[in-house]
Amino acid sequence: HFLLNELLRLIRVALVLSLWRILLKDRPEGVDGMTLSTLLTYTLIAELFAEQMAAQTGIEDLIWNGTILTRFLQPMPFVGVLSAEMVGRWRVGLWLVTIPLLLLCPFFGVSPLPASITAGVLFTVSLSLAVIVGLALDTISASFMIVWGGNIWILSDLRNAVVTLLTGAFLPYALLPYGIGKVFAWLPFAAMASTPLQIFTGTGDSPLKLLALQLFWAITLTFTAVKVWNFSRERIVGQGG
Repeated sequence: HFLLNELLRLIRVALVLSLWRILLKDRPEGVDGMTLSTLLTYTLIAELFAEQMAAQTGIEDLIWNGTILTRFLQPMPFVGVLSAEMVGRWRVGLWLVTIPLLLLCPFFGVSPLPASITAGVLFTVSLSLAVIVGLALDTISASFMIVWGGNIWILSDLRNAVVTLLTGAFLPYALLPYGIGKVFAWLPFAAMASTPLQIFTGTGDSPLKLLALQLFWAITLTFTAVKVWNFSRERIVGQGG
């Protein structure tokens, strides 16, 4: 399952890169300041750090099979343990996707380098904030699953759809029509992917402005996640446990 999933990621990024080349072959100036080369780098980096930008702990599996109850008996912070396990799973993607993609960059004709050294440093900071925002939203999502008590996979699929469509990881905001991207840029989902990717590629607003908004969402959502989680954990129902 893991190998197939990682293989599909490699195929997906190759197809998307080819798609952008076809769509923008007659527009060398790019779209809204985003040139073809920038868009290709944006897509590549989005896939290289896809797991970090999604930041999902897999808590829905624990809720579904009831093992979340036994996890609370462990003498360790619950969210901390899930976060550590999530980071551990990233090693699979590192060896099966990240490193192969970096080696294939010359073949794809895509530069994996940031717009500048400063952009690379700020990207690291932004990516860390993106993980915090992702974990907060994952915790809030899990809290709704617990309170709802129904088929959690409906909410899980809805969350995954939102992450795919609204974070800007798959489709950059600059490509959205009617100024929709400018609206999405103010939403918390932008802090998960669009913000670090814009900083890396040197597109969009000022990096400091982007980081300030991202920091706001990181603090706000973390506070909200703690409050919502403390309320919902008392109503945990082991579905199948």
